[in-house]
Amino acid sequence: MSLSLAPMVSDLLRQGLRGRGRRLTPQRQKVLGVFEQLGEGRHLSAEQVHQHLLQEQERVSLATVYRSLRLLSSMGLLQELEIKDGGRRFELAGDTHRDHHHLVCVRCGRTEEFESEAVLQAGARAASENGFKMLECVFSVRALCPSCAALAGSPADPALEPD
Repeated sequence: MSLSLAPMVSDLLRQGLRGRGRRLTPQRQKVLGVFEQLGEGRHLSAEQVHQHLLQEQERVSLATVYRSLRLLSSMGLLQELEIKDGGRRFELAGDTHRDHHHLVCVRCGRTEEFESEAVLQAGARAASENGFKMLECVFSVRALCPSCAALAGSPADPALEPD
């Protein structure tokens, strides 16, 4: 399966990189291509992106994947999500999928998306009350997934216990 970008996306990416004094390398194109191939809503670590590239017989170093993910995130093409122990996941950014939120298991890192009008309203109200104009609302809930919660009988990490 090819990891090439749609021509319009490729042109927009090329222009955005050129505006930053950078160019669209084949490696950057392949990293973004992984997300486009898998579609919106997939949360991937740098290691998972690297593994996907290796499975597709693409030769891109893990260091290059990390650099590409940081650059593509700074350009707004990918959205970065922080998970347990300082880990990071990335997902394709897009207007149709902009205001969504995440449930992140603090034990295993499982990540699920959800949408909530109440969260959007709270974000808009907080922004307005403080003189801000809300551009997007992204909310992360750190919790235990059902599988990890079922292990409650096992010794728990003291850092996970409620205060």
